[in-house]
Amino acid sequence: MEPLTKLLQAVASEIASLSPDQLSRHSEGKWSAGEVLEHLYLTYTGTIKGFERLMAAGKPTITPATLKQRAAKIVVIGLRHMPSGRESPKMARPRGLPSEKVLSEIVGKIGEMDAVLSDCEGKLGRGQLLDHPVLGPLTAREWKAFHLTHGLHHLKQIRRLKAMR
Repeated sequence: MEPLTKLLQAVASEIASLSPDQLSRHSEGKWSAGEVLEHLYLTYTGTIKGFERLMAAGKPTITPATLKQRAAKIVVIGLRHMPSGRESPKMARPRGLPSEKVLSEIVGKIGEMDAVLSDCEGKLGRGQLLDHPVLGPLTAREWKAFHLTHGLHHLKQIRRLKAMR
């Protein structure tokens, strides 16, 4: 199964059983389930915008990867492990979008992101296309793998929050 198809199904399943009470649950000093979903939504819309700009430019916009980025890429994409405790880049931090908007649009954004990533790969090739703020330059396939690993990591957090009493 394609990575973003798997992610889309996992997100759709998780939000289908999310009550308003569960949406607002959070641990002390941590994001609520709603804020985690908003964070994911912002990463999807940010990726879509980045790849739309890339398509308009007609060429990859990458910089050389640092050693730290290469190591992070091995962990996240190669080992499919999202380390805990890392602070989100500013552009992906929750900013108070209405939960109704996030819940109604997030699954569609995953599909839209999958399409733009595939279109871009078809137009510009399978090489590195766009820099990730933490992992450095990635191919379209690596972007898809990142979003699957990242999304599943956060869905585990949401499941833990749902189980809180």
